Amino acid sequence: MAKILIADDDPTILSLLNKILTSKGHDVQLAEHGGVAEELLKSDSFDLLISDIKMEPVDGMQLLRKTRQMRPHVGVIMLTAYATVTTAVEAMKEGAFDYLPKPFKIDELLATVKRAIDYQHSLSEQTGGTPPVEAKKYFGNIVAESEGMVNVCEMVKRVAPTKTTIMVTGQSGTGKELVAEALHSHSARSDGPFVPVNCAALPETLIESELFGHVKGAFTGANANKDGLFEAAKGGTIFLDEINSIPLQLQSKLLRAIQTKKIRKVGGNQEFEVDVRIVAASNQNLETLVKEGTFREDLFYRLSVISIEIPPLKQRPEDVLALTQHFIEQELEGGEYPAIDNAVLAILQNYSWPGNVRELENVIQHCLTFLKDNKITKETLPSKLIISYEENPGAQNAALTGEFEKGKSLKAFLRAKEKEYLKNVINTMGGDKVKAAQELDISLATLYRKLPEEKQD
Repeated sequence: MAKILIADDDPTILSLLNKILTSKGHDVQLAEHGGVAEELLKSDSFDLLISDIKMEPVDGMQLLRKTRQMRPHVGVIMLTAYATVTTAVEAMKEGAFDYLPKPFKIDELLATVKRAIDYQHSLSEQTGGTPPVEAKKYFGNIVAESEGMVNVCEMVKRVAPTKTTIMVTGQSGTGKELVAEALHSHSARSDGPFVPVNCAALPETLIESELFGHVKGAFTGANANKDGLFEAAKGGTIFLDEINSIPLQLQSKLLRAIQTKKIRKVGGNQEFEVDVRIVAASNQNLETLVKEGTFREDLFYRLSVISIEIPPLKQRPEDVLALTQHFIEQELEGGEYPAIDNAVLAILQNYSWPGNVRELENVIQHCLTFLKDNKITKETLPSKLIISYEENPGAQNAALTGEFEKGKSLKAFLRAKEKEYLKNVINTMGGDKVKAAQELDISLATLYRKLPEEKQD
């Protein structure tokens, strides 16, 4: 049985939950609000936290964040009478295992508690104690089921509190801006502004003015002084996306801004101090551009003190179903989840995703646009995915069977189907897990992690 902490400012709910859970043999402690629960978490160890969202002076979301920091191994179930999809998704992103609206059904509560406890125990067994960040499906706004994205999240977690300039690399559509946002939100600058700049979208003749500002009369049309984006990001983070697009002649001024923390407006003589952290990103290999002479070597090394590389989606198939769930939740905003043919799941799992996460998001939007009878079928998919799948017999042999049932938790369904899919691939490979891992393009350790009930050979 588990040790469970319950936080709710409603004495009736506390009494009810205490009675229900103790009758099942659980060791229960009660907290009349989030502040009391926080103190108990500091001094004692729990398997599970059940928390109301609407509490004072420390509300449930604050308590959830504190729990993730202090006791990351503790599973969290959120309760609220103010049931909104926005709140639910936010809670899940912050690391909650599940979310139940009030009034709740007792059998539904008990089933959720059991799943949460089983899940946390399985994670602890796999890691020999406290589970790392992969225990959470979300890290900030990043979906991180795969080993590659878990590693990215671990890197973000380690370097976000530093003052170091960071370079994020990856193909277009992999989520470089989400990583930059996570770096900002987990830093000491999180209360300051986050200013994203798509350098490729700025006209070459105006990019210096946009970044550093200009003084009145600096050029034709400069009718007044203007602050640049560096000043707009004061006290926060400026994200320079596609930094490879910055003209060579402007790179020296950017280098000086990084080195001295000072900028000079176009047409001006005075230098201004700017307190900003710089996160840069590129979808091209900057080392190659340095060799070609189109990117300054000294600027490259100044920007790349720490590098974070985001793997393409085709290298992290474990993320596909989790991202599918995420995008459906985003698009429906509280609507009824559609049924999903398993043929669709197999197609999504086996597609190469040249457009990465952005392409998957577009595909889900396409499917939801062409829904019939609230069901996602092959006919709702873009034709290029179907053609690609039909040209890959190996993928068809590993296809899933059955159909997603309405009313079933999409999250639980996708977890179960992912395991089922992995087992089918293992069977297709004659039970050889090494070959199955190679076919799936994941490590053998990740395959075992995804199949915790399987005994290791």
